[in-house]
Amino acid sequence: MKVIKPYQSISKKEIEHRALDVLQRVQAKRKRPLKFPLDAGHMAESLGLDMDCGEIAPDEQGAIAAMILPTERKIIMNESSLNLPKGFEESSIAHEIGHWELHIDKNAISKFVELQDSGVETTVEPFLCRSVNAQQGIEKQAQYFASCLLMPQFKIEDVKRGRDLTRWKHLYAMKDELGVTISNLTHRLQDLGLIYIPKDSKQIYLGKAGS
Repeated sequence: MKVIKPYQSISKKEIEHRALDVLQRVQAKRKRPLKFPLDAGHMAESLGLDMDCGEIAPDEQGAIAAMILPTERKIIMNESSLNLPKGFEESSIAHEIGHWELHIDKNAISKFVELQDSGVETTVEPFLCRSVNAQQGIEKQAQYFASCLLMPQFKIEDVKRGRDLTRWKHLYAMKDELGVTISNLTHRLQDLGLIYIPKDSKQIYLGKAGS
């Protein structure tokens, strides 16, 4: 029995819906509205996930950004990520929440825990998260989930009000309000069809590419 679901295609619409569901579930446990920038670590803890950091050595496939210990419901971030630009840590944690929500079989975890509690020795391998730069398969899905979680459409609508999306100065102000990197923000705005930036260019245009 494995706790990792077989890979399957998930539409961006479905991923967005799943991220919004997490926001709603966390909000339901609070008396006050969630504040932005979101504290991704708090979001994880609200979902019953413990947070930790430590040195995670690379393996034969390369660097490991983080790992999830499924039966312990714990996310361990590679401490090297703490030296990266502000906003990266929140995105990384939100990325791991994406893996937890999209790719880990909660029913299988419950069965493993039951076996362990009954004295049966079982081993569950940690879920290893590779560099998001790979942008393939489940990593791409988890990264899109992270963007939807930290930058939901209703919040994008809020922070872009009164701003010119073709001006970098305004985008940098928006990314500070959202607590993300400028790369996170521009990718999200392009996914939503609000702007497009030609490859190898710094020029920003309103609307979708080719429209």
